[in-house]
Amino acid sequence: MIIRTIALDDEPLALQIIVKYCNKIPFIQLEETFTNPDDAIEYLKNNKIDLLFLDIQMPDINGIQFYKNLKYKPCVIFTTAFKDYAVEGFNVDAIDYLLKPFEFDRFLKAIYKAKEFIEYTSAQDLNINSIYVKVNYEMMKINLSEIDLIEALDDYIKIHIKPHPVLTLMTLKAMSDKLPENLFIRVHRSYIIPLHKIEKFSKNKLTVAGKEIPIGSSYGNVYDKLLQMNF
Repeated sequence: MIIRTIALDDEPLALQIIVKYCNKIPFIQLEETFTNPDDAIEYLKNNKIDLLFLDIQMPDINGIQFYKNLKYKPCVIFTTAFKDYAVEGFNVDAIDYLLKPFEFDRFLKAIYKAKEFIEYTSAQDLNINSIYVKVNYEMMKINLSEIDLIEALDDYIKIHIKPHPVLTLMTLKAMSDKLPENLFIRVHRSYIIPLHKIEKFSKNKLTVAGKEIPIGSSYGNVYDKLLQMNF
C-alpha cells in the first residue's frame, strides 16, 4: 500500500529533513511540501492524501488549529520544537507527535503507526458491515449490527456487544468518524447510538437496548434528526 502524504512547515530545513526521510521509505509517496498554510489548504481542496506532516508553531496559524479547520482530515503527524503542545496534539487524534530534532528511527516508528492505522481503516471502508478495533495489541473485528451502544471512558471507549463489552484505546470522536452516518448517531459527549437499537426517544433522552441515555445539551438537533428519519 502506497501512503500519499504532504508536509507543511514554515522552516525549509525542516521540510528537507522530512523529504530525506520519506525518500528512504518505499511505501511513502511525498506529493508536495509547503511553507505557506494557504498553499497547503488550496492543494487539499483538490487532492486527497492519506497522511499530513504538520508543524505546530507557524507565524500565521497554529498547526493544531489549521488541522481542526480542515473539512477532510487525513491522518496527521505533528512536528514541532515545542513539547508543550503534545497533549493538545493528541486531543485532535494525531497519529504521533515528533519533537524536533528527530532522528530517522523515531520518524520511522511514527510512519509505521500511521501505516497500521491507514490499513485497518481502509479494510473497514471495504466492508461497511464491520470495523476493526485494537484490543490487547490485536485487531478485533466488530460487526456493526451487534453493537448496542458505544460509550466513552476516559482515554478508552467501551463498545457494548454480547456476550461481553470490548474496550479499545480511542477517542469517541475518532470512532464517530469511522462509523456510517446512516447507521449511527452521536447524542452526547459520552455516547454514540446505533439507530436501529433506539426503542424510544424524547428531546432530552432516549432508550437503547433497555438503557436510558441522555441527549447532551450540545446535541440538541438529535431530536429533529430522528424525526426526519421517520422514527
